[in-house]
Amino acid sequence: MASAGATFVTLVVELSDGIGRLTLNQPDRLNPLGSDTLTEIAEAARWFDDEGARVVVVTSAGDRAFSAGFDLREISGPSDEPPDVDLGYRMVDAIERMEAITIAAIHGHCVGGGILLAVGCDLRIAADNTRFSIPEVDLGIPLAWGGIPRLVREVGPAVTRELVMTCRPFDAVEAQGLGMVNRVVPRDRLRAETDELASSLAAKPVSLLRTTKRQVHDAAEDLVSTQSGWTASAHLAVALADPGARAAAARYLAGRGGR
Repeated sequence: MASAGATFVTLVVELSDGIGRLTLNQPDRLNPLGSDTLTEIAEAARWFDDEGARVVVVTSAGDRAFSAGFDLREISGPSDEPPDVDLGYRMVDAIERMEAITIAAIHGHCVGGGILLAVGCDLRIAADNTRFSIPEVDLGIPLAWGGIPRLVREVGPAVTRELVMTCRPFDAVEAQGLGMVNRVVPRDRLRAETDELASSLAAKPVSLLRTTKRQVHDAAEDLVSTQSGWTASAHLAVALADPGARAAAARYLAGRGGR
């Protein structure tokens, strides 16, 4: 039995036979995480729980990017009103706390907040053409959204320091070696491999999957709590009000051809 997807502006959300798909759907803009998209992802997470989804695949439209991360147009434009700095934290938290088992299907560029969206998922499959980067320091802003504790959980403190401080890009094979992704597959196999994993999980006892998910989440919180992520929001708010950060964002966009 198929269930009609909820209606969103920046996402496509579908659910069929207990398996959902949340697709970032602004491929012409490299699927940025602007305020509207962050709000809609959190709303979609709640919708999937309300509809009883067992497994949800988080993916994106287009060939070039899973997500270009936080939409820099919101800080490089003429508006004097900074975006709501807590939206990103609430989005990742909503994804992480979903009852459904979540699988990130990643391809192309996965930048900054896009990495945090993926890390918020329970499992991650990356195409072999995936290119990761965390450019926030070069933009003059801190990595917020609970990003530091979440990365420390996945890759450890030393690697987190390196990736965040240097802003260097890294590929899918390195990400798998670091423990950031579970599996690397050819780009043309990403959909098939992800669907196969989703179907396999959906066939298992849902109560046991959800119990395991909660236990792992609780254990991870005991190791490295994400509650300090709220303090990073305050630092982000200060940085976003800084004309230097706005100028850095404008330069970064210009270097990407405005995308």
